[in-house]
Amino acid sequence: MRRRIRALISVTAVTLLASCGTNAPGTSQGSSVTVSNCGAPAEFPAPAQRLFVNDSNMISMLLALGAEQQIAAVSSLQQDADTLRRHYGPVVDELRIGAPEKPSRETVLAQRPDVMVAGWNYGYSEANQLTPDTLRKLGIAPYVLTESCRQPGGGSARGVVEPWRALHEDLANLGAITGRTAQADQITVDLRTRLDALRAAPQAPEPPTIFVFDSASDTVFSSGNFGGPQAIVDAAGGRNALDDVRDTWTKVSWERVAAADPDAFVFVDYPPQTFQEKVAMLKARPGINRLRAITEGRFLNLPYALWTSGPLNIDAAEQVRKELEKWNLVPPSSIEPRFNDRVG
Repeated sequence: MRRRIRALISVTAVTLLASCGTNAPGTSQGSSVTVSNCGAPAEFPAPAQRLFVNDSNMISMLLALGAEQQIAAVSSLQQDADTLRRHYGPVVDELRIGAPEKPSRETVLAQRPDVMVAGWNYGYSEANQLTPDTLRKLGIAPYVLTESCRQPGGGSARGVVEPWRALHEDLANLGAITGRTAQADQITVDLRTRLDALRAAPQAPEPPTIFVFDSASDTVFSSGNFGGPQAIVDAAGGRNALDDVRDTWTKVSWERVAAADPDAFVFVDYPPQTFQEKVAMLKARPGINRLRAITEGRFLNLPYALWTSGPLNIDAAEQVRKELEKWNLVPPSSIEPRFNDRVG
């Protein structure tokens, strides 16, 4: 069953990326454009001129599209400013910081945006009264990160399409909203080409199991089969240890970590826990510290912006692939990452 699920996800990812750029993402009507967001039609001013963008993965989407002049302000950038600067250059330093971390409704309103780009648990929250519904009532068009779309049924689980498709939809939609559909097409062609190369690389007879470690306390925060890491690990030739969990970013027990007995750990470089603290936690926990990934020291730490859904997911996949090769978990290949984003 595990192989079947992985095969279905892989085939879907390749099929969807192969079709990138063949269909218009929205239909223009005068000064507005309508796109499908979280399975429902959503109308936006087009091209949007003042976007408030939360979190580095969504900021990377707009920078990849070349839409920096249309960004009124950003939030939650600082933790990944160096990463985005490495990929997109000094334009990162020209972005207006609306809030150092997650924004409040008042912070957003102060920037007078016509569109907000965020996601559930990526800025949108009922707790702080910053939701798509509240923004619509205030005359601001809300865009929801597709990876974060809530599943039907009213629960907290997120993810409604597989992660490569979610990324494609966001790039196409944001390209339409900003009037940069040609740039969106170029990005998806590049993603398709690089993903095809990863898929064509020699594969291990049994994909190595990879555990995505974000942070931990009495539970461990990781990612299931709707999160960006699923796409990344699968493309790199591995198997996400939580590929049976129908959610994006979620908590699991320490017992689940032990049962996975992963071949390697990949870490999300994200505060407040440092990479060193996370490794020390693993090495100090009885039972966990005897796992093969721990005893062999198979650890890779990459920035948050590479793991959360965005155009840098393909860079993460290339870097994870080369690390798996160094650990002799997958055969050697001709894959050469464009960047080295390793931290620590």
